[in-house]
Amino acid sequence: MNEGTAAQTGAGSAAVGATGPLYERLVRPLLSRDEGADAEQLSQLTLAALGQASLRRQWPVVSGVLAGLGAELRHHDPRLEQTLFGCRFANPVGLAAGFDKNGVAAAIWHLFGFGFAELGTITAQAQSGNPRPRLFRLAAERAALNRMGFNNRGAQACRRLLEHQRLEAPGQRPAVLGINLGKSKVTPLEQAPDDYAASLELLAPLADYAVINVSSPNTPGLRDLQDEVLLRRLVERLRRLPGCPPLLVKIAPDLEDDAIDAIARLAYQEGLAGVIAVNTSLDRLGLEGRRLRQTGRPLAEEPGGLSGAPLRQRALEVLRRLRATAGPALPLIGVGGIDSPEAAWERISAGASLVQLYTGWIYRGPALVPRILQGLSAQLDRHSFGHIGEAVGSGVAWR
Repeated sequence: MNEGTAAQTGAGSAAVGATGPLYERLVRPLLSRDEGADAEQLSQLTLAALGQASLRRQWPVVSGVLAGLGAELRHHDPRLEQTLFGCRFANPVGLAAGFDKNGVAAAIWHLFGFGFAELGTITAQAQSGNPRPRLFRLAAERAALNRMGFNNRGAQACRRLLEHQRLEAPGQRPAVLGINLGKSKVTPLEQAPDDYAASLELLAPLADYAVINVSSPNTPGLRDLQDEVLLRRLVERLRRLPGCPPLLVKIAPDLEDDAIDAIARLAYQEGLAGVIAVNTSLDRLGLEGRRLRQTGRPLAEEPGGLSGAPLRQRALEVLRRLRATAGPALPLIGVGGIDSPEAAWERISAGASLVQLYTGWIYRGPALVPRILQGLSAQLDRHSFGHIGEAVGSGVAWR
């Protein structure tokens, strides 16, 4: 969900102070039907407000509002803290890539309760993305279809935006910050390693970890980079960079089992920090005949990646396959269709050390993060686990 999937179907679930009754009254009605206010435009307005709040977070009025937001949405339980690939996570729930594409609100995501946030997807060259409309709500299914195309300002502009926010140094932040990198559309596939390297070289000093996104369905040829030979060449190129942060790879839900196994083996052999499963799906997951109100065409005829609740089962299957092949040592991040405490626990129990929210966060609202964290704490109590790490891969059901 690196591309502005359903997180951009919402007007302002992330708007400062838009919690509880305010969210229910003002935002949820906008998400209750497919048509209506333009999803992408509403997202841009939200991010503009968040970006200003991040830049001005020390101003007395702004800091007061943000402090109230943090008090409402943050949940502290030391049993949920983990250190993975050299990063200390205050809790296992993160914001998935695709919402804050350019890192404009990088300094304040912890105030929404997140233990980490993944910025991007960022490409070496600025690009406008695919033609509009390119983002569609599927409200009844709590899902979205997007064909954004890695619209972002480019790595150089992202670096300036992050520096302008005067972030704490990596390792000293209240929330871990990952940076998700993609291939510029104009770059030929054979030049992809240098393209990714150009972005990472600029952004590595600001990243706690970096993600190689080779799984978006909306950049032609990108998913070919999931091929074991091509991906190995890409990883080796990036790891040669001075100061390379921990590297993870994000994979598609549409891979066959042998391809999933190959990536798990590659991750082990190349010393990758982890694998993120999964991105959006080209499979319509039983919704082939569902028509988009805006175009009148069924999903089977529409390009783009599907995200949200329909992806939950397939994302879980991929995660389980990865865990079975990779063994217990490789950190996995579960994403796709997580919109409840039960879904988050399900992914952790299946082998995810961390989970990410996107579509579900938009449809359920900002209160979803503390709800999930409180639910995880309650499950630790019910199963007599002393730490979230004991639950990872345990196979223990929600109760």
